[in-house]
Amino acid sequence: MPPPEPKPRMSRETLLPKLAAHVLEHGLGGASLRPLAKAAGTSDRMLIYHFGDKETLVRDLLEYISGVYATALDMALGDRRPATRQEAFARILALGRGPGIQPFLVLWWEIVAGSARGLPGYADAAEAMITKQLDWFEAQMPEGDPDPKGGARYLLTLLEGTLMLGTVGHARTAREGLLASGLAGDRAGD
Repeated sequence: MPPPEPKPRMSRETLLPKLAAHVLEHGLGGASLRPLAKAAGTSDRMLIYHFGDKETLVRDLLEYISGVYATALDMALGDRRPATRQEAFARILALGRGPGIQPFLVLWWEIVAGSARGLPGYADAAEAMITKQLDWFEAQMPEGDPDPKGGARYLLTLLEGTLMLGTVGHARTAREGLLASGLAGDRAGD
């Protein structure tokens, strides 16, 4: 009988995917140390050992989740850049409405709410995530766009509003607003 395979060494890198899965399923409200430790198969003391304190753990975890989200978007969009801002928006909106992205959006809105309430660390996390997202949006602008930075901000603003309105039962309001903007063409709600 061969000897059992050794367990992989526990590290921040091995803990973060397990912690991320837990937070994407249960939210940050359940991000106290014991449930996180249980989800990662370790103890709360080991989490503190690897991350230093809870605030650092949450910051690193949100940064990790942000990277996973950006990678998922990149993979879904592929290498082909859109020809127009309208196409860029339509592609990103379709992804944002997909079931695989929903856990990220729910977590994002939880971070936004925590930031609005002044919860420690939430405003910093939200600011960092928006900065990353703007950089990502800018890279999605069509080749030769006259103002990719402004276009990224415009599309992010439209996307955030559109997804939020759809989530709270106002998809029609979002569709009508997009049609009025001229950006969405006649497929705003598709």
